[in-house]
Amino acid sequence: MYPDRDVAAFVSANFVPARIHIKEQPQTFKRFGAEWTPTILTWDPASNAERHRIEGFLPKEEFLPQLMIGRGQFAFGRAQWDQAEKFFKEAAERFPASDAAAEAVYWAGVSRYKKTGDASALRETGGILRERYPQSVWAKKGSVWA
Repeated sequence: MYPDRDVAAFVSANFVPARIHIKEQPQTFKRFGAEWTPTILTWDPASNAERHRIEGFLPKEEFLPQLMIGRGQFAFGRAQWDQAEKFFKEAAERFPASDAAAEAVYWAGVSRYKKTGDASALRETGGILRERYPQSVWAKKGSVWA
């Protein structure tokens, strides 16, 4: 399904991939609100809810951290705060120069806050975002915490 070995290995280890062809299965495509290809969804069957969406092609160094965020959002949606924080941190640490890194830092901080209720997790996250990713929308979202 994925020509890149690293991507294929990550998907196989972390997801159950399903391929839907727009011309062969237009109703299924429509059911998930897919407007463009490729559309990659992280779907939680237990809650029948989408947790993360990737639309359009991304090179490996942007695609992998987005998949990691999807894995984190899956855990976050199930209130698995430790797992979510771990997955988000992994995305930010392995791909710090990616466009996804700031989002991963943001959600790692939110996960830690949800786990502990300690607002210092948000303040610290806001500071990291301001320092490392000052032009990102995620730094702007975290600006209320710092």
